[in-house]
Amino acid sequence: MPFAPGVAESAARRSPTAALLLAAALAVVATFLVAAPTATAKKALPGGVSARSGLEAEIPESTEATEAETGEAELETGAVGKARLIGTRAIAPANAPLAVKRVIAAANHIRTLPYIWGGGHGRWQDSGYDCSGAVSYALHGGRLLTSPLTSGSFERFGEAGAGRWITIYANASHAYMVVAGLRFDTAGDTSGTGPRWHPTVTAAAGGSYVARHPVGY
Repeated sequence: MPFAPGVAESAARRSPTAALLLAAALAVVATFLVAAPTATAKKALPGGVSARSGLEAEIPESTEATEAETGEAELETGAVGKARLIGTRAIAPANAPLAVKRVIAAANHIRTLPYIWGGGHGRWQDSGYDCSGAVSYALHGGRLLTSPLTSGSFERFGEAGAGRWITIYANASHAYMVVAGLRFDTAGDTSGTGPRWHPTVTAAAGGSYVARHPVGY
């Protein structure tokens, strides 16, 4: 059968249209493939903790590092800086390791709450804290503790002796800590007990204490 000129012209007209439709379809497919990994990525919570249930998912936003801090070396070898106390809030020294800054930020987060026996042991976010619950909360904010400890348990925490940046003092009935030269303690506040910063490092509660520190700090 001879090839009709009209058929050739019709095919010629259809070919560019078909090519454009095919190109558009390929563009849609490519866009979907690029966007798909983003849509299925796991949600992250403040502090870099992936979304999940349990105590780890309750790290407060106040412990999040600033953009300027993210490039710091985790362990520093220079002189230990002294934290400043402005009102009731502790200000971390500029040369403190990131973990120490996070501990201070976490302690600041609960620094006005009351003393509640057992507070901070059943859950991280509580309406008040006891001595070991407050210390546990701050250390957890610094990514240095995964579960709350009692005062007696802190006698075996980390390494023995005073640390360069953080020292926990504990016995069977009380625990407090000194961070960059400031004491974080639920005892010794004339306006009422509760987790507070103090300019002195001497224990407000009597008794002998075991000194411990987080490994490396």
